[in-house]
This record gives sequence, C-alpha cells and structure tokens, in this order.
Amino acid sequence: MSTTGTEVLNDLIEINNDRIAGFEKAIADINDENIDLKTLFQGYAEQSRKNSQELAALVGSVDEVETGNSVSGTLHRAWIDVKALFGGSDRESILSEAERGEDAIKKAYRDALASGGLPANALDTVSSQASDINSAHDQIKALRDTAKL
Repeated sequence: MSTTGTEVLNDLIEINNDRIAGFEKAIADINDENIDLKTLFQGYAEQSRKNSQELAALVGSVDEVETGNSVSGTLHRAWIDVKALFGGSDRESILSEAERGEDAIKKAYRDALASGGLPANALDTVSSQASDINSAHDQIKALRDTAKL
C-alpha cells in the first residue's frame, strides 16, 4: 500500500481511538439520570473499536498500524478537547460536546474519502464506516436538540 494510503487509514484509526477515549471519559463522568447516554456511548465506543480493527486489517503490516491516540494538533484535536470537557454536567452540554467530537470524525471520514489517497480495497470499508459515523452524529444531534426543549 502507498504511504499516502497508509497515512489516511492511520489518521482514521487515530480519530477512532480518540473517539473511544472521548466516549469512555463521558461514560465515566455521566451521572445516573443520563444512564441512557452511557449505553449509547458504549455502543459508539464499540463501533470505533470495530472501525479501528477493520482499518488496521486494511493497513496490513503490523509495523505500519497506528495504535495510539493522536497527539498532534491535527484533525483529531476536537475529540481530545471534547474528552477534556466532559463532566457530570447537564444532558444538553454532554450531547453538545459529543456532537462536536462527532463533527470532527465525520469531517475526517469525508476528507479521507475526498483525498484520493485511499486504496481501492479500502473504499467500501471507509464508505460504510462513514455512513455509520454520520448516523451516530445525527442521533446525537437529535438527542441534543430534544434536550434543549
């Protein structure tokens, strides 16, 4: 696989790892009256674990697979910021921060698909994951909108 293809896939692995860490931080901090969000966020963290595994399989060589969270100030910054902001705060705030993180991962997938750097064998997987990410974003946004009422 080309270096560019590996880099694009590793960027997606990193932001999925950031998303897992963000949701796990939220789950730890959410109080009992928002228990339904814990369940939802656990499902999304699991979704990103699966995404990372699928992307790692596409990268192929174990030496080339990104295993950590991002530390640079790149497209992954939003999920890192979100992770720091979660607290036992109100439902609308929790969902607003989650939506910001989902905006970041949604953009990362959109950019990856538009980059032209993805190998042909990765396009279907990344497109499918992008669709799932968009659905997760829309669900969080809808919950946030309801929480505003």
